[in-house]
Amino acid sequence: MKPFSIRLEKRQTVSLRKQILNPILFVLLGLVLSSIFIAAIGISPFAVYAKMVSYSFLNLRGINGSIEAALPLILCGLSVALAFQMNLNNIGAEGQYAMGAIFGGSFALFGPSMATPIQMILMFLLCAMGGAVWALIAGLLKAHWNVNETIVTLMLNYIALLFLDYLCYGPWMAPKQTTAISAAIPKNLYLPDIAATKTNSGILIALVIAIALTLFLHYTTAGYQIHVIQRSVKTAEYAGINVKRYIILVLALSGAIAGLAGFVQVTGVVHRVQAQLPGGSGYTGIVIAYLSRFHPLTVILVSILFGGLINSCAAVQIMGVPSQIATMIQGCIMIAVIAGEFFNHYQLTFPTKEREWEVNE
Repeated sequence: MKPFSIRLEKRQTVSLRKQILNPILFVLLGLVLSSIFIAAIGISPFAVYAKMVSYSFLNLRGINGSIEAALPLILCGLSVALAFQMNLNNIGAEGQYAMGAIFGGSFALFGPSMATPIQMILMFLLCAMGGAVWALIAGLLKAHWNVNETIVTLMLNYIALLFLDYLCYGPWMAPKQTTAISAAIPKNLYLPDIAATKTNSGILIALVIAIALTLFLHYTTAGYQIHVIQRSVKTAEYAGINVKRYIILVLALSGAIAGLAGFVQVTGVVHRVQAQLPGGSGYTGIVIAYLSRFHPLTVILVSILFGGLINSCAAVQIMGVPSQIATMIQGCIMIAVIAGEFFNHYQLTFPTKEREWEVNE
């Protein structure tokens, strides 16, 4: 019997077919893994999945609920996807989302009265500014002192979320409330639904941003220079591209997009500022961006699918399934997607010692 060893090797190229099929196969694997846990509580996984699909995607009300749940995921996913175009790991979408809600919420709650369109525009810009300022800290540190942006953006999450908690439990907490929420924002700042469909119009904002990012990255000089930096920083510097400026610009823009999640959530969904508002959307956005291969338009589709999972929690509870099942399914899919991404770039080989000796010869 010939001895053998297992070796991990990096793939030189990844075919388009593999890039498309790999995420699909591993998502299915995540659903199979989830099925084991669902079956363990005595309920048919097929019945649960059928109920989740019918509730979230086979009627207008369900689709609207899935879109509403997906809105912060879309914007956080777009934020992460943009940063990765320059190999920058923005793990701080959660905190940038929170800061966007704080900046915009402070204006909505305490700002001066003025014409509604001006108020909406100012709140939109302030939410974007909140996220941009928070990401800019990491951008400046990365550009001028090469401080790891992954660690900085991650640590800034905790500061932003704790500050949001302080405001909602303290000075912003609405009178006679037992939960950490602010008073409702003025009704003229509510984001209107789309005509008779009752679809949250925040989806139009997300769609415009996704299209704008696609055009920016593929059809502008700045987009081309960003791709050059992604492939080789040294080549970009040799070509005269100001890499430091682009690090600051891309991270600030990435943070601004995440900050807009605060805008659509406060104006279009909860109509208040509340503690722990992001609810993990920033972290889920990282997985969505990876699953979407960092393509802005694909981020929207994947986010709506994840939104459907979140939206179906109430439906599965009727069947006697704990609401956490949807979260568990989401977690299984995340783990499977991460594994799929790993095997997109690496492969296992099983060379025998005899063959290794031949290669060394």
